[in-house]
Amino acid sequence: MKPGDRKPTINDVARLAGVSIKTVSRVINKEPNVRDEVRERVLRATTQLGYRPNFSARSLAGQRSYLVGYLFGDAGGDYAHRVEVGILDRCRAAGYHLLVEQIDAAAPDVAERTAALVTQLRLDGVVLTPPITDHADVLRVLREAGVPYVRIAPDRHDDVSPFVEIDDEAAAYELTTHLIGLGHRRIGFIKGDPGHAAARLRYDGFCRALREHGLELQPAFIGQGDFSYASGLAAARGLLLGGQRPSAVFAGNDDMAAAAIAVAHEAGLRVPAELSVVGFDDAPIAGVVWPPLTTVRQPIAQMAETATELLLTRADPKRGGEAGETPPRHRLAYEICLRRSTAPPA
Repeated sequence: MKPGDRKPTINDVARLAGVSIKTVSRVINKEPNVRDEVRERVLRATTQLGYRPNFSARSLAGQRSYLVGYLFGDAGGDYAHRVEVGILDRCRAAGYHLLVEQIDAAAPDVAERTAALVTQLRLDGVVLTPPITDHADVLRVLREAGVPYVRIAPDRHDDVSPFVEIDDEAAAYELTTHLIGLGHRRIGFIKGDPGHAAARLRYDGFCRALREHGLELQPAFIGQGDFSYASGLAAARGLLLGGQRPSAVFAGNDDMAAAAIAVAHEAGLRVPAELSVVGFDDAPIAGVVWPPLTTVRQPIAQMAETATELLLTRADPKRGGEAGETPPRHRLAYEICLRRSTAPPA
């Protein structure tokens, strides 16, 4: 077909590839059970003709919008971006588009806004991250609208939907045990956003490690943050610029840990010679602060990809979902990353 000719159609692709229109549609929609040789022949034909599927017609024909929503509560730090990239990768591979929407969990009209979003845009499914992942009104709206959803790191473990998580409590316990093993006995902790289940679980793991090693929890060494760098600065100043200070600080995420290192430098404390600092997530900032941060590597992108695959399977039974089956639960592995921000106490 020469430039200036009419736009190629699915009939043209089918004719050139020597297959039926239905087979072309199955290849374009990335459906299973198409032989590799046939799939390659159809894809070569679409490339040769410059064929581009009509998105609106495709959605109407299949009663699906091929649109996935990602709803999150706050854009602070690197977490939301890495989740978005992970979802986008899987959506592109499956022929879906991604809608990213920030939801104010504290807004009085959060239910109405969510309902308008899912009904007007005909979302095929939604991926939720904390704190939206546990927001009762948002979950109710999605259930009533019949929109499949998958939660990342939820607080409540029920059979309502699939979810993906790591064992935050165990990871925090292991990292705290590392500090204790180095000889630290005065260990501070900066909590994350109380609305996130992970914040509580990481603090629980910290407390369990202290108890099991016979160490007393010292309230003066506990600070409250919200996972942001700014909140980490305020909490770290409260812990480090007073009288007695801890010899190590466990921050609930890497942004707050980086802030604690900044406050230590501000106070003239050498890290790790005079203060050890650890974080959580293994965000990019963990590798650019000085010294590089000991932290827990949370596979955020993999969690997002897994959640999206679960969602697409649930939204489209042709991909392997079974009606009435118990929603799957995936707990992925974490890794303790030992770097130069920790050492035995002076």
